[in-house]
Amino acid sequence: MTGAPEIALSITRREGTGRPVLFLHGLASRARLDWPDAEWDPVLADRPAVRVDLPAHGDSPAVGALSTSGVVDLLARAVATACSGEEIDVVGYSLGARLAWALAGHPGLSVRRVVLGGLSPMEPFALVDLPAARAALAGGPAPADPITGMILGMATLPGNRPEALLDLIEGLASQPFDPAVGAPTQSVLLVGGADDPMAQGIDALAAAVPDSRVVRVPGDHLAAPHAPEFRAAVAEFLAED
Repeated sequence: MTGAPEIALSITRREGTGRPVLFLHGLASRARLDWPDAEWDPVLADRPAVRVDLPAHGDSPAVGALSTSGVVDLLARAVATACSGEEIDVVGYSLGARLAWALAGHPGLSVRRVVLGGLSPMEPFALVDLPAARAALAGGPAPADPITGMILGMATLPGNRPEALLDLIEGLASQPFDPAVGAPTQSVLLVGGADDPMAQGIDALAAAVPDSRVVRVPGDHLAAPHAPEFRAAVAEFLAED
């Protein structure tokens, strides 16, 4: 795992029995917000739960404009330390799903099943006008581009570090998500909210994955991961041999 800097991410493990489940949250959030114990403890039963704050999120440090492969290496190193050679299942949402796509094939990990929620087949970060976003942060006019405005709005939510998040977006955009490259070879569950435009392309993503299925649940991009139907689909999928 040579592509990652020597930076320690914030990672917690709730002990239990059986195969650990790794949870990767979305942009401008953090592990405890996207994967609260009250929602996921009943799903996991006694299985170990591993939750990571992604770089520049929550209690994890900023990493500057690190490329996607560098971020994935950083994640893999943290997870390998927390799981010590164990086979794991991975559940990612939005940005977490984008990273889980690549993490599934990382040589430093053994991944059995992958859940990809709220994943877009396109690379939204490449569309962000970073100079306009940074100018707005410095007190300039709001970005005219709606995607940039949306991302900036998420980055500036209370508790976030907007400058660090924009740096992260710059690094991820330098190595865009491409469904034609590195598709997971494991069994994959693709989950999208019925009212989430970002997830409307998950059928196309499924076509790129040899062993996949698609489930749609109620809600938009923010509500879908907290829907009971989302948790039920994940529980059923992870319970399979």
